[in-house]
Amino acid sequence: MLTSTERHTATSPTPPPRLLLQPRPDARTLLDGGWWPRSADPAAELPGLIVAIDGRQGPITQIMLGTAGWDASRPRRVRVDGLAGSRTVRLGWFETMPAGLLIATARAGRTDLLTVPPDTGETAARAAMQQAARVDNRTPAPALLAMTVIPDRPPASTAGSPARTAPDTTQLGTWEWEGGHESARPQAAGTSRAI
Repeated sequence: MLTSTERHTATSPTPPPRLLLQPRPDARTLLDGGWWPRSADPAAELPGLIVAIDGRQGPITQIMLGTAGWDASRPRRVRVDGLAGSRTVRLGWFETMPAGLLIATARAGRTDLLTVPPDTGETAARAAMQQAARVDNRTPAPALLAMTVIPDRPPASTAGSPARTAPDTTQLGTWEWEGGHESARPQAAGTSRAI
């Protein structure tokens, strides 16, 4: 029988994250790898991921995620117990972040990961993670997700017509998150730009 202290500190073992990182952490690439969480619960999934990538750029201090694809709990912090000790990592949730992109920041740099939805079939998920982990990958996270087949999701359009997308908006949003700068776009004469 466990004592009250043992009950308080006991944790259930979690399986290692389904994570594939590109072999060269110093390479300048669009994505550093792919991650396939088992659920949409950030409190259950993120601590294992953080521990797994701590050694890449140093201890992770913040995670940035898009709101789509995660449950509504959206915690602001998550407790992590790993090799870097016990600490709290801040979580930032952004509606404008491109689908499937997760950014983990540390003092020495950042790790950009494709996040494959948990209900994706194994073959498609592994293929997307392998592509994201390639050193020569030039496909952004939303485009990689579009190539996966997600069997448990309803069709995008119920009226029988093809689903509409806004490629310019998606491309601009992805470009902004990946280091682009909107102020670099040309302006019409006589217009002002917000600073």
